[in-house]
Amino acid sequence: MDLVAPVVVEPLKRRRCSECSQGPLERMIVEFNAPVCLDCADLGHLVFLRRGNTALTRRAREGSALWAVVVRHNRRRTRYERQGLLVEEDALARAEAACLADAEARSRRRARDAARRAERDAAVTVALEAEILRLFPHCPVDRAAEIAAHASHKGSGRVGRTAAGRALDRGAVTAAVRAAVRHVDTEYDTLLMRGVPRHQARTNVAPAIEAVLRAWRPV
Repeated sequence: MDLVAPVVVEPLKRRRCSECSQGPLERMIVEFNAPVCLDCADLGHLVFLRRGNTALTRRAREGSALWAVVVRHNRRRTRYERQGLLVEEDALARAEAACLADAEARSRRRARDAARRAERDAAVTVALEAEILRLFPHCPVDRAAEIAAHASHKGSGRVGRTAAGRALDRGAVTAAVRAAVRHVDTEYDTLLMRGVPRHQARTNVAPAIEAVLRAWRPV
């Protein structure tokens, strides 16, 4: 059997209860075209839950033996719009507790997921550093660590975050090292600041990059 919830109106004009003369009314029901206050309508013990939190609203409604829909007329749109619900206070308290428990569970799950992602990211960085030192054994250890950390920084879109980088593809690892050398060991950035076009600046510093890479490669 479908339930038909009472409809409570938030009046736009000052109204008084047609039964007890209480007023002006914040909320009322309409019976036989006359305003009736919530106390006279046997809804005065309910508490208002404003719309917006879907989970809280659903739980409070499901846990409340008696509940009502609260609406207000929108003159511009010429229609009644839902403002929230009236529910039993105990049902609202239980719903709030359940939602809080869910929020705490989600927070713990996010923390666990973040820790797992951090472990995976650290493993990628360590593996990338090891591969850099394998390909360029004369690269200073601190430079290899710096390059690996920079290339694998989360959300950067750099080589270490690509599939090839995570797979330790030789070309991808070499590209990460070359990019680091370009910015740190050459005048590339200075050339860009002087207005030299990027492609020309790369051509200018290419010999210096190759000299560093040769010095870092196996003899």
